Amino acid sequence: MHSRPRPAATRTCQMLALASTALILIGFSGCGTPGSTLGTPGNSAPPAQANSIPIPPILLFTGTGTSSSDVSAVKAILGVNKLTYATANSSQLNAMTETQLRGYKLLIVPGGNSITIGDNLTSTTTTNIHNAVTNDGLHYLGICAGGFFGGYSIYNGLNLTSGVWFNFYADYNKGIHKAAVEISSPVIGALDQYWQDGPQFTGWGNVVGKFPDGTPAIVEGTSGKGWVILSGIHPEAPASWRYGMTFTTPVAADNAYAGTLILAALNGTSLLHF
Repeated sequence: MHSRPRPAATRTCQMLALASTALILIGFSGCGTPGSTLGTPGNSAPPAQANSIPIPPILLFTGTGTSSSDVSAVKAILGVNKLTYATANSSQLNAMTETQLRGYKLLIVPGGNSITIGDNLTSTTTTNIHNAVTNDGLHYLGICAGGFFGGYSIYNGLNLTSGVWFNFYADYNKGIHKAAVEISSPVIGALDQYWQDGPQFTGWGNVVGKFPDGTPAIVEGTSGKGWVILSGIHPEAPASWRYGMTFTTPVAADNAYAGTLILAALNGTSLLHF
């Protein structure tokens, strides 16, 4: 399997393949997002030190490779749900120990470019995150790029999925890079959701939401002691991202579902699944 990356000046996501006659190693970048913001950010603070009291329950990654507009959209959902959080950029996350990481309940990695995210974190950092999840019970929510990053990747991914790597949703191979996509869910039926070069999650976890072709759009499951939710779509997307697309679902309904995913990831709650 091989595909040619789009030019760097225009791509927000890419799939790179290194193939031999015996093995194909595939690395993905996650979805980019338009230069838009949503609402008022919630209460954020620098990453807490091991002796800080209190430590916010959520750590939101805002480092190199994340989309600033998606970071803002996630902050807005956190604010609406009155959830306190700390933020960490790449250098701050690289400086954190496993002990500091396990002081949080949930790590959120939003959309952006998963290859760039991995390239700007050390292997020690991704090992610390992996171990904090699997050994210490840190929960993880990966949105689009964060979904790719949470799986197996030769580009310094977290491998919270026991070696399972993820491909793009099929629209990517049709030359479609953003769309309103109907996601079916046992929780709330069908919702039109914003998708941009995001993954599908065949091969891992319980399927919470499906793309129109039946492939998993949202999955959940355990990784050791940790609880993991991966989303290939952007329920946190604000109305301004919808330009040029037709949605039958109000943005408020999609954003409310984003809150549902965050709370389920935070509390380790299993959602209804197929």
